[in-house]
Amino acid sequence: MAKTGRWPGTAANSVSGKVCVVTGAGSGIGRALALELAKRGARLALSDVSDGGLAETAERARALGAGSPGRGVHTARLDVSDREAFFAYAESVVDELGVVHQLYNNAGVASSGTVLTSDWSEYQRVLSINLFGVIHGTQAFLPHLVASGDGHVVNVSSLNGFMAQGGLSAYSASKFGVRGFTEALRAEVLAAGQPVRVSVVHPGGVRTSIASSAMEHAKASGHRVTAEEEAQQKRYDEKLLRMPPEQAARIVVDGVEAGRPRILVGRDAQLVDVVVRLLPAHYPALVARLGRASSKR
Repeated sequence: MAKTGRWPGTAANSVSGKVCVVTGAGSGIGRALALELAKRGARLALSDVSDGGLAETAERARALGAGSPGRGVHTARLDVSDREAFFAYAESVVDELGVVHQLYNNAGVASSGTVLTSDWSEYQRVLSINLFGVIHGTQAFLPHLVASGDGHVVNVSSLNGFMAQGGLSAYSASKFGVRGFTEALRAEVLAAGQPVRVSVVHPGGVRTSIASSAMEHAKASGHRVTAEEEAQQKRYDEKLLRMPPEQAARIVVDGVEAGRPRILVGRDAQLVDVVVRLLPAHYPALVARLGRASSKR
């Protein structure tokens, strides 16, 4: 199936009136998704580990009309790595809103460090949020999506879900995992004939705080951040994270409404996808050369 193709046998599908769950809604792409869905008439269930960020998103969503009668905003603090909490959250959303149509597994964190220098605790942290958070959410909400008769699972991977980079082993592993899990889920619901669409999202460079937050976490964890790592993070923010999250959210929701199983966000993601497809055995060497050249600037 072409990357821009629709889900087999489906027509365009509006999000208007649908109950949409968005994790990691307190900032970045998650907040932008919540606001874009609110603009299009969705009912929202929003979660995040940041109470302050979540409250701001909910307030802005209500200002866009998501708090009008019949279109309330459900909010809850949620650590997606906590499996029991995620299942309890799913029940609370259904109890309050009655039904769930769409799940946006968006919550995630970034991480840097080589295989030799990264602590095991960092792998656990990144995988528990980025990958297991997606698995927890999908398992918790899938029965409700099936029951809705018109469900949609939207799992946010990354450009690093099909292209690995040195120094991002934990992050790349988690995002490759999201891609594989989502594609397996898609095969299962198609085979079972369940009324649920499944999409994987691969954003390229989106202007969020995910990279700087990763750097702050490293410092807070006692990691000695080198001047080179500081410079690399600055280059990453200035040169690669260019797309406004609002634009990314529009692309994602457009893809959902069009029923696309694979949503590439940004020309960088599209370009890298082509390169990896054409040079699957050679792209790591190309990435390494580009990384060395960038570090010298």
